[in-house]
Order: sequence, then C-alpha cells, then structure tokens
Amino acid sequence: MSRLLPAILLTLLLAACAGPPVRTDAALPPLRLSPASLQGTLALQQQLHFRFGRAERDLDALLEADADQVQLLVQAMGQTGFRVQWDGQNLQEQRAAWLPRQVRADRVLDDLQFALWPTTAIAAVLTDGWQVVDDGRVRRLQRGGVEALRLQRNDDGSLQLDNRIEGYSLTIRSVPTGEQAP
Repeated sequence: MSRLLPAILLTLLLAACAGPPVRTDAALPPLRLSPASLQGTLALQQQLHFRFGRAERDLDALLEADADQVQLLVQAMGQTGFRVQWDGQNLQEQRAAWLPRQVRADRVLDDLQFALWPTTAIAAVLTDGWQVVDDGRVRRLQRGGVEALRLQRNDDGSLQLDNRIEGYSLTIRSVPTGEQAP
C-alpha cells in the first residue's frame, strides 16, 4: 500500500500536463492523519505509473514513515521533483521549478494515507457523509453511495489507485529498502 503516495504524485503531475481534471460536484475530504496512526514503519522504493486520459508517465519514489514523520522523495529521469515531510502538524515541501503547480503536497499526502494507513484511522476523520469501505482487496472512499477514490490491491503486490474526482489513475510497485515493523 505504500506505493500509493508516489503514484498519486505522478498522477497529479500527469493531470497538470494532460489537461483539466474530471468535473464533479464533490471534493475529496482531507485526511491529515498522524504518522503514528500508521501503527508501524515503512521504507520503500517505488515505481509509479500515472495515467491521465491518454497521457502516461513513470516516476521513481522513496518513501519512509514511522511514528514521528512521513518522508517522500519523487524523481523523474534522475532529477528530484518533489520532497515532502509530514510530522502530523506541519507539511513541508521542497519542489523543483519544473514541477507543475497543480501537483499539491497535501493531495499527495492524502492519497498516500488513503493507500497505506489503517481503514479505522481513515474512517475516524471522515465527515459530511463520507465513508471508507474496505474488503481487504478493494478500498473505496464514497459519499452517498458514489465512489470517489478506489484502491485495488493486486495479486502481484502492486496497487492501483483510481481518483474519479480528479480523473487520474496510478499504479504503484514497491520494494522494501530496509527493515519494516509489522
């Protein structure tokens, strides 16, 4: 599930390059979950494949998370495009000048948390009719029975994130870079 954040970043990058997002009356709710609510640690190297309409892009990412902070580094063709650090209170980002403004650190963080954090932690912060449903294979964020965000856990270990509000999809393939707590 840790592959989701970099994939979301790439998707947002593609969306910024490919055209306007899909129109909808809803906006995704912010999650802003504490790093501690992950209930473990992550250290992953990720390959991200974004698709927005007919546009497709590949990115590489490094993700580390523990009870104190989440750190993400995203690169394209060996150049750093984005660094994000979240401590549960402050979101810090460093970005390359070439990265489109539409690629937002807060959206990337929310996508990462939707993919990797426990369903109970997500459900605890949702308001205004939003609900998260997870059957162990597919996680859905929905409002009024309408699916806005979908995460599919594939048999090969990859993750497929479909953001129906902003009109992108992201495939995430992760490889552990060090020891992880259960």
